Amino acid sequence: MNIGMIAHDSKKKLMQNFCIAYRGILSKHVLYATGTTGRLIEEVTNLSVHKYLAGHLGGEQQLGSQIEHNQMDLVIFLRDPLTPKSHEPDVNNIFQLCDKHNIPLATNLATAELMVKALDRGDLDWRELFKT
Repeated sequence: MNIGMIAHDSKKKLMQNFCIAYRGILSKHVLYATGTTGRLIEEVTNLSVHKYLAGHLGGEQQLGSQIEHNQMDLVIFLRDPLTPKSHEPDVNNIFQLCDKHNIPLATNLATAELMVKALDRGDLDWRELFKT
């Protein structure tokens, strides 16, 4: 399955730790991430990550395009809700697209862990049927 990963600056270390903890599960899937997040994940996990541009340079729009074309099965977006972002419309667009296209979306560590464990159990296999 295709997993999109984004982390705001204050959550990048948390994303790295999450990917270290769930490396075994994530290694069975295709990972996509905004530029800096993808590079940081690769550095600590040795996982292969398809990297978009940095989020604020259009990476979130690139991910959004894949969501729009039903090419993403799960999105993990560790966001900082307390720090305003200059590219907030792009951030909100990811949420709207996931809702519109029925893509599971985790926005914090708790839901990310639930989703990755569900992925490992096969609970998201319905996405394969949904894509056809």
